[in-house]
Amino acid sequence: MVLLNCFVMKPSRSFASDNNAVVHPEVLEAIRRANQGHVVGYGDDPHTESAVGKFREQFGADVGVFFVFNGTAANVLSLQALTRPFHAVLCPELSHIYTDECGAPEKFTGCKLVPLAAPGGKLTVETVAHAYHGIGDQHHVQPRVISITQSTEMGTVYKPAEIEALARFAHERKMFLHMDGARISNAVAAQRLSLRQATRDLGVDVLSFGGTKNGLMGVEAVVFFRPELVEDFLFVRKQGMQLASKMRYMSVQMEALLTDDLWRRNAEHANRMARLLEQEVKKIPRVKIVYPVEANGVFAQIPREAIKKIQERYFFYVWSEEESVVRWMCSFDTTEEDVREFTEFVGTVVRDFPN
Repeated sequence: MVLLNCFVMKPSRSFASDNNAVVHPEVLEAIRRANQGHVVGYGDDPHTESAVGKFREQFGADVGVFFVFNGTAANVLSLQALTRPFHAVLCPELSHIYTDECGAPEKFTGCKLVPLAAPGGKLTVETVAHAYHGIGDQHHVQPRVISITQSTEMGTVYKPAEIEALARFAHERKMFLHMDGARISNAVAAQRLSLRQATRDLGVDVLSFGGTKNGLMGVEAVVFFRPELVEDFLFVRKQGMQLASKMRYMSVQMEALLTDDLWRRNAEHANRMARLLEQEVKKIPRVKIVYPVEANGVFAQIPREAIKKIQERYFFYVWSEEESVVRWMCSFDTTEEDVREFTEFVGTVVRDFPN
């Protein structure tokens, strides 16, 4: 009985991850509409053709678009298309490909990931240049790809000039720039840009376009901005076990996301809730925001002893146990009431512990 009561008391929304949010109603409706009759499988259907058309409206008529099941696949297969096993991928030391994909990028590409210091989550040309060495030396892996995350793992956002500089550095050395865009919509919305202006126009070569964190049931896209990179990707995706037989149910999700700016509406709301969360958290003594809130994530340092007590009611992740920093993520379905109830509870718990 006690366990049941505790369960009932838990709020229906958490601040752990935008992966935990529900599926947007417009996306569910798109899936329902597609659930009629028989269509050809494996992407040779009108729904997939229409979804690819939506991407081309956003990014350009010559882009290559391939749907996969999850973000790890989008990242791994993107990198696999750009590399050979003796290459290296330069990435932030806390990037998702380095810390949270169970070694999949290295397993499937055969490449070495080279983690680089990235204060605030962002690589710089100076940092990348320091790691660019051993060129032509048969004893060393050869840097081939710079991989960045937008928005970053710390919730910060690369400015256009920062991405352009990295792309220029890469292209001058016959390297590629890959963008892990699990939260690309949040970054683009925050800067009031178009999707193309924030990616292709800045020199990005391949984008892992995120949908799941922005209201979809479960689909991501690999988007190539250089047509010559597309040639063999049908086979790469198939070997990577990411070719869906009933592709229409994935495609219509992306089509819905790119219709009537749903991607932007969802992202703008999540970002707005993060700013509200930041505003309310700043009112709580002994709680400190540690990274700029530029997208939909809030990172805060709170009293260590308060973390477990807050987690008894709300699910969220500890970002750094050593520094007592936690991560709170907002989603398209986060409400102002959610934020105010959460911060009121956090404030109550923190005040209960002595300095």
